[in-house]
Amino acid sequence: MKALLLVIGLSLFSLCLFASQQAFWVQDVPWDEGKALTLNWHTAADSIQLQKADSLGVWETIYIGSSQPPIYTDSDLTPGTNYAYRLIIPQKATADSLFYTAEAKTLEQWIYMNKLSYLLILLVISGAIMYYVQSARMGKDYFIRRIGGLDSMEEAIGRATEKGKPILFVPGIGDLDDIQTIASLTILSHLAQRSAEYDTKLIVPCRFSMVLSAAREVVKEAYLRVGKPDAYKEDNIFYLSDDQFGYVAGIDGIMVREQPAANFFLGSFYAESLILAETGYSTGAIQTSGTAQASQLPFFVVSCDYTLIGEELFAASAYLSRDPQQLGSLKGHDFGKLLVIILILTGVITEIIGWHWFKAFFEGAQ
Repeated sequence: MKALLLVIGLSLFSLCLFASQQAFWVQDVPWDEGKALTLNWHTAADSIQLQKADSLGVWETIYIGSSQPPIYTDSDLTPGTNYAYRLIIPQKATADSLFYTAEAKTLEQWIYMNKLSYLLILLVISGAIMYYVQSARMGKDYFIRRIGGLDSMEEAIGRATEKGKPILFVPGIGDLDDIQTIASLTILSHLAQRSAEYDTKLIVPCRFSMVLSAAREVVKEAYLRVGKPDAYKEDNIFYLSDDQFGYVAGIDGIMVREQPAANFFLGSFYAESLILAETGYSTGAIQTSGTAQASQLPFFVVSCDYTLIGEELFAASAYLSRDPQQLGSLKGHDFGKLLVIILILTGVITEIIGWHWFKAFFEGAQ
């Protein structure tokens, strides 16, 4: 037993002695995404030179300067790859230099400690969303700010019904992978249900085939909900063109020929926004627009009666349906925005006071 302990003690002593005499070594940065290595050295020299071997084995200089602090981090590397480094210590007494080589492999970890702040914020906001959703399911009624553009929907449908004219709904020029198009189709569902109740013709021109299929299903389901499946006309939801301005020209022709009493431009719009809104204005229709494209909002504001600005387009579904899950999700996201504002203000105050630990905690996530 004593002999075994003696052997273990000598082995540990040898390892410690080897580590203390090791002049240059490379190791993986722990708890990261596997894109960085740290280079460490022990030397009494004032200056050093660090080199890294490329894929062909050619040495490239990555650092020349002071030997203090005795550590250098090489980042933007490829995970799971071996890298070789060389430490060069110039000798003042002779023209020669000392060379030390070492290599290491980058390892990707399950948890990135430098992004811990992101994880904590995500958990807090996710918990808030689940709390608000559960509270809404239990009957708590959350307040949502009045959205004038959606309140006008009843007025627009009523006017179209009284005049015996159709309603034109344009779901934007984006495809189905655009979140604005999905939000637009959600509003279309509510609008189609109302138009079905009043037997008002609804026209939905589409730019892409996927949007066409989704729009037809949404409108058909709305007619089924009000018990009028026979009143649904598939031909009223149709394809125009994939070309941006060809699509716009087709819609302008519909507005001039059909003279709809109400126009809805909801979704993703770009250069064609003013063309659509101006044509609709010239026909005298009530116009409701909405987009998350900030550059197009001024054109809609000046030429439409009501405009959904930015996030109002995404909040429309919860506002119209009062569905507990959507209401809770909306309130949870509002909590997240409030949390970010509080964190920003706290960061500003702590920096002014001189407490840099708060900023340093979030800088690790960069």
